[in-house]
Amino acid sequence: MSEAPEPHYERTVFYVSDGTGITAETFGHSLLTQFGNLPLRQVRMPFIDSLEKAEEARRRIDAQAMLDRYRPIVFSTLVETAINEVLQGAHARFLDLFATFVEPLEQELAMRSSHTIGQSHTVANAQRYDERIRAINFSLSHDDGQSEADLTSAQVILVGVSRSGKTPTTLYLAMQYGVKSANYPLIPEDFERRRLPEVLYQFKSKLFGLTITPERLTEVRHERRPGSNYASLENCRYEVAAAEAMMRREGIPWLSSTHKSIEEIATTILQELNLRF
Repeated sequence: MSEAPEPHYERTVFYVSDGTGITAETFGHSLLTQFGNLPLRQVRMPFIDSLEKAEEARRRIDAQAMLDRYRPIVFSTLVETAINEVLQGAHARFLDLFATFVEPLEQELAMRSSHTIGQSHTVANAQRYDERIRAINFSLSHDDGQSEADLTSAQVILVGVSRSGKTPTTLYLAMQYGVKSANYPLIPEDFERRRLPEVLYQFKSKLFGLTITPERLTEVRHERRPGSNYASLENCRYEVAAAEAMMRREGIPWLSSTHKSIEEIATTILQELNLRF
């Protein structure tokens, strides 16, 4: 089994944690994006909090290694040493995120960490958790301009043509940062009037625009409505050009979502609107 694969070959990536696995997945994904669009088979393995579960996880990783041409990559946020050691015995490239960062911090701070499972999800974070849930509910109820209620509570209002990435961005802002986000589509009627939806003018300081290349937009729209005028390249070119002209005219900050990750888009929005989280 070779350990130096061709870059194009699909690799299996496991995110292993004694909790939800979100931290391992987020960190691992951020690292892997540095290597371009690698074909990856990604598997999250949460709640590995006993030796029995660790043994089963190792068997699963080893079985995948037998199926693949190359050993899997494992990102781990396991805290318990004994459980961690079981997984380290798997035939995989094992990346221990806690050992990488916690041990140097122990040396720098001259003290031992608690090594407590689930420490990041204690009561101390209950308020933050509730804020994120409220933000998610807000974003869902204010998706695609479906509600004008309580828009004064919105911290961000995204505008752009349909399928330019507004909904996933608002949900990411809500889930990751607890930001209450709404979004409004810019439609042909707006372009004909040369005005934003009227309700948005009182919230212009909260507006941020997303655009996309017409070529990418037509690909996305064809997946939803193949063969329609809505998805045609000609219509996509018209809508994108009209939306960008409107955003320039109205002085709305904006960016293209075509070649940016959702993390990059969200970070730019937070910076542009001077939101601190």
